[in-house]
Amino acid sequence: MSVLSTSLFSACSRLFSRYPLAVTTLDAGDGRHPSMVVMDRTARSTRFFVLTEARDDLFVIRSWNRRDGVSQIIRPGEPVSGVVGRVITCGMPVPYDGALLGWVTDKQVTVMLAVRCERPETWEDPTPLPEIWAMPMAGTSELLHWPPFTASPLGDGRLWEYVEWGEIVDVGPRLTRCAGRAFWVPSPDRRGPRHGYIVVTADLRGVEYWLPAGVYADHWTLREGVPAPPAEYLLALPGAVDLARAPMTSPRR
Repeated sequence: MSVLSTSLFSACSRLFSRYPLAVTTLDAGDGRHPSMVVMDRTARSTRFFVLTEARDDLFVIRSWNRRDGVSQIIRPGEPVSGVVGRVITCGMPVPYDGALLGWVTDKQVTVMLAVRCERPETWEDPTPLPEIWAMPMAGTSELLHWPPFTASPLGDGRLWEYVEWGEIVDVGPRLTRCAGRAFWVPSPDRRGPRHGYIVVTADLRGVEYWLPAGVYADHWTLREGVPAPPAEYLLALPGAVDLARAPMTSPRR
């Protein structure tokens, strides 16, 4: 089933204006264009799509997994598939790749939310799905200080409501202004992309929230009772990256 895309074209524009935290730039060969990942949760299985503003009068939406085959141009007045209409009107944007968010409890960030939605470099590479890692500060209580969606941040469906309520904040800009205060440290055994730590060396205080010094680790590790290594040990390891100078990186699957 196809529908006219005049209203969908306007809906695409609204997505980019309403969710700036989801917008990044995509190299499309003819320059860099605003782009975002949109998650479709209305289908039987969760699917992801990439929506790109190719020109002022043209959007393009493609399947996250290139083998899925969805590739649709959206222009005012031209028909588009019903699948595309559902994704644009009912889908949920995903924060941009490399975004670092914080869960705030009583004006204190207790959990880091690290976003990874990096496209494969080549057609043959595996296609990891976009995800958000919940990384609580070691030593905090799960019941009191962890968000209700800790096990599945994208599965909750209320991500942007938490942002609107001020319970999720973008800590990236603050970190980029504070060189030498926050580091991403890959796990020494490099067991996978989830295994790493964020080390904050000094309290970062602001009006709306403050980010305490400490070690932030994947919540599954903390659930298993595995203690986080001391900050001094982690910072002495090779591969530590100052988050003020480079985005968080991790090994590929």
